[in-house]
Amino acid sequence: MTMESTISKQSLHMPNFDPTAAMFLENPYLFYEALRRVNPVQWVSSMSHQGWFVTGYDEVISILRDQRFQTRVPISQSSPNEMLLKIFNNTLLYQNPPHHTRLRSLVGRVFTSRVINDFRPYIQETIDYLLDSVQDRGEMDIMSDLAFPLPSIIIARMLGVPTEDRDQFRDWSNTLIQTIDLARPDEAMELGNQAVMELVGYFKKLIAKRREKPTNDLISKLVVEGESGDKLTDDELVATCILMLIAGHETTVNLISNTMLSLLNHPNELEKLQQDSTLIKSTIEEVLRYDGPTQMTARTAAEEVKIGGQRIEKGQHVYLLLGAANRDPVKFPSPNTFDITRSPNQHIAFGNGIHFCLGAALARLEAQMAVGALVKRFSTIQLKTAQPEWRPLIGFRALKELKVAYNSYKD
Repeated sequence: MTMESTISKQSLHMPNFDPTAAMFLENPYLFYEALRRVNPVQWVSSMSHQGWFVTGYDEVISILRDQRFQTRVPISQSSPNEMLLKIFNNTLLYQNPPHHTRLRSLVGRVFTSRVINDFRPYIQETIDYLLDSVQDRGEMDIMSDLAFPLPSIIIARMLGVPTEDRDQFRDWSNTLIQTIDLARPDEAMELGNQAVMELVGYFKKLIAKRREKPTNDLISKLVVEGESGDKLTDDELVATCILMLIAGHETTVNLISNTMLSLLNHPNELEKLQQDSTLIKSTIEEVLRYDGPTQMTARTAAEEVKIGGQRIEKGQHVYLLLGAANRDPVKFPSPNTFDITRSPNQHIAFGNGIHFCLGAALARLEAQMAVGALVKRFSTIQLKTAQPEWRPLIGFRALKELKVAYNSYKD
């Protein structure tokens, strides 16, 4: 180990840092700023997952685009949770070129912008139905009444799975999201393995039905698309379905709820949006920057690389704090100010490079339409809880609930 690396690693030890503490969950950005003040590429040794924590925008972009930094399965290859490991090993999320290139090409052929745009009328119909259901109630939990059911219904329709199973999808998603988070409890892997076994059984039956009788859903297209050439293996097909179902709605759920919380905490910005609905696109982009659903992604150095003046050695883990990079004052003026008219806004909430989120367009569209409809329909919306609770996750910004009251609504 070089002297340069030794000095860097000894420079920040945070014995009192608890990523599951309420203070961190409520505002992780104070922690990010403390890290950045020391160094935008900094070794942190006080967590069970030791490694380089990267908070600088330019440094994060550089690593995301550098194939010397590879994505990795977040559990040991010797893990006793065999089914969970098998799914991780076959999912697009944890593949590197050339396997990643092949998988992304196959999935990208069917999950296109045209397919997403064709769902716009159904998305609007679903939003109207969900808001009609709570319109006269005077209060609702945005999480359970809108943010969760909307993307669950849409991705279920896209995949061709029954919407009545969406509560089960939520349970599976909540379980699996913990398996890839640094703050995961000890029992998360075992519970995740059980959830995956149930999901594998679920999708194997559905895939068999679509092979026998294809319809117009994504599973049918993934099956049929490959008949004339290269195609997903059965294991890859199941893993892709699980990824699309879980990741496909988890991001959108949190984007919708985080947007509403940000607006309610900044009433002047909410008023701007209510007065000018054309600001909805820039509103969603600002939330993605200011308090995005995905806060962290991880890489491993495939060889020795020097980034931000630090020598990262082969095999060392690198944690890219997207939420920190999106508030880097070098890139964003007044980074801690929530401004729905911010322009330009080159955030990296969906990543960058070859692993840029495949579902970004769908998440954006659903959030724009859901939040736009909500603030248009209700003239007054107020938080019922001064400090909404966050789920105990480091890599994701996910509320437990978001209860609001509304006194009147617009015609």
